[in-house]
Amino acid sequence: MANISMKEEKREEERFIFRNIMQEEAEQAARIEEICFPPNEACSAAMMRERVAKAPELFLVAVDRRTGKIAGFLNGLATDEHIFRDVFFTDAQLYNPSGRNVMLLGLDVLPEYRGQGLAREIVSRYASREQGRGRKALILTCLESKVQMYEKMGFEDRGLACSSWGGEQWHEMKMELLARHP
Repeated sequence: MANISMKEEKREEERFIFRNIMQEEAEQAARIEEICFPPNEACSAAMMRERVAKAPELFLVAVDRRTGKIAGFLNGLATDEHIFRDVFFTDAQLYNPSGRNVMLLGLDVLPEYRGQGLAREIVSRYASREQGRGRKALILTCLESKVQMYEKMGFEDRGLACSSWGGEQWHEMKMELLARHP
């Protein structure tokens, strides 16, 4: 799992509030998705509303304390499946609240917050939270250009994915969440 220093964690806690998304923030999340992803890859506003309604506890948002607005977020759907399928992007009904794995559907950080470690912080907090909930793994797909970034966050590249979402070629990445021992 990705580790961050205590100093970095303290700085991020002072600047951001990390929490689950609220229902009324679905439209804001959809607008952020439109900024962060090209149209062929972005989640639609309707699908974002459905994800927020179905699994708000699988969103982790970073809210800028100064503006009160979402600076970035990570969202996913829990499942017992082990391979990422494109249908996870479009069918929130696949959500299994007790699923052992989380299929990550999008890591979004607004451009003005990039390059400051926020994405890494969101992923680290998300992984810790889901590990605490007994999840076994986080699985995502990413473009070749993002493989190294996700490897630095603790994901392992599993090679080319079965995904063809948005007409692109994707890599499947997996982070094992080790069981906590009392």
